[in-house]
Amino acid sequence: MRDFHLPGRSPVRAANAMVATSQPSATLAGVEVLRAGGNAVDAAVAACAVMCVTEPQSTGIGGDCFCLYAPAGAEAPIALNGSGHAPAALSAEWLGERGVNALDDSSPHAVTVPGAVDAWEQLLEDHGRKGLDELLQPAIRYAEEGFAVHARTAADWSDSAGRLAGDADTAARFLPDGEAVREGRVFRQPELAATLKRIAREGRSAFYEGEVAADIVGKLRALGGLHTEEDFAARKAEYVEPISAGYRGYTVFECPPNGVGVIALLMLNMLEGFEPTEDPLSPDRMHRLVEATRLAYRDRNAFVADPADADVPLDMLLSKDYATALGGAICEDRAAPALPAAGWPRHEDTVYLSVVDRDGNACSFINSLFKSFGSAILAPASGVMLHNRGLGFSLEPGHPNAIRPNRRPMHTIIPAMLAKGGRTVMPFGVMGGHYQPVGQSWFLTSMLDHGLDPQAALDLPRLFAYDGRVEVERGIPEAASAELRRRGHDLAPANRPHGGGQAIWIDRDSGTLVAGSDPRKDGLALGY
Repeated sequence: MRDFHLPGRSPVRAANAMVATSQPSATLAGVEVLRAGGNAVDAAVAACAVMCVTEPQSTGIGGDCFCLYAPAGAEAPIALNGSGHAPAALSAEWLGERGVNALDDSSPHAVTVPGAVDAWEQLLEDHGRKGLDELLQPAIRYAEEGFAVHARTAADWSDSAGRLAGDADTAARFLPDGEAVREGRVFRQPELAATLKRIAREGRSAFYEGEVAADIVGKLRALGGLHTEEDFAARKAEYVEPISAGYRGYTVFECPPNGVGVIALLMLNMLEGFEPTEDPLSPDRMHRLVEATRLAYRDRNAFVADPADADVPLDMLLSKDYATALGGAICEDRAAPALPAAGWPRHEDTVYLSVVDRDGNACSFINSLFKSFGSAILAPASGVMLHNRGLGFSLEPGHPNAIRPNRRPMHTIIPAMLAKGGRTVMPFGVMGGHYQPVGQSWFLTSMLDHGLDPQAALDLPRLFAYDGRVEVERGIPEAASAELRRRGHDLAPANRPHGGGQAIWIDRDSGTLVAGSDPRKDGLALGY
């Protein structure tokens, strides 16, 4: 039971349906859709569309989307890959010939074709009860009439002010009066509102064809990009076979590569080989997590790519024997010698949301611009901020994840679903860029190994081994930090908290729902 003397909040409980997002406006929109007869997919799309307006640093219609949807009674979820591809004219060789050996985070070459809008429409056509015409209305109102900026959003906005100033169109819209929008201010996006209205009327074609696509392509080509309107017209979401692994009698489902859900499963397979500690913040538990992270991310950098034209060794990465061998290499008392550093730049901006409707359908949904405000490139007439998901590519020709025409990059955004005995028990996810496999592992083991409820598991302090250092949040006990240093870990304070998550537990014994929403973000869970 929670200690009510201490700061924090209780998990949210409801008897019928639940929505958990990182923005109150989005949670409310999702609940309203559910109360109006929509299902989990309808609520997820409506909530996500609102966050594309009210959390503009994290997500937008110029980004990508992944979804796991578990219809009531299904033994496994349906997986949709809504990630976009590189332009047909772009390759690592083309960049190399021009002396480009690394992509700037605001480079037009880092912009892949956004997949979100196409994914939304596909999900609604196949699994929803409502259409974009109805579900985009809350987002349209917030874009047109304005929304009050919350604290975390304002902090991220301020941190990104320098990047936003680098593009005249972006600065004109997102730096009114020459500065980031402060907490409590009302912010409007009339160009985006008009684009959302167009999509509500005409569907995906309003984004991938015609004036909006022409505006986006025109902006990118003016900056030197190789995008064409044909690249946009060819965009299509893809249903894929989910992958899974067992953990302590449960089954964890993820989307397959080009996402890194397989790395979360590899980590869980490694951690299952250790007996749980008594204290969820014990040095032993954190040491094991750090060492498993370093081993798993080494494999991420070597193997995860677009399986359409790369040989991703899924069987090996999902093998319990392989995980046991890796876990056996972890020394309980010392950090291993340094491993190769992560090969991609940091980012921490994404939105993740969970929905369970009154019929028992569950949706695990994630949408992202990649870095804060994505590429910081705004298509001015349409108001579309463009992501920089192409930073997930390698620029090394011949690498399995090398940038190549029409290829999708390695993707960090990973929705997850937990099941037991062939029944869904929890949609969950932890956003936060490269942190996500670690975040999922830390969150899930906090629940299944230490008995924490979803809110307490999300509240628990975090650490992340990245690029040779272990970044610790301020909540990590100093005694535990000292012991990690003694074991050879190079610790540093985290500049920003690690990630942000949502989860909804389906308590089949009581017939109720139990949800948590990460305090590191602005959002909340709400049910009825």
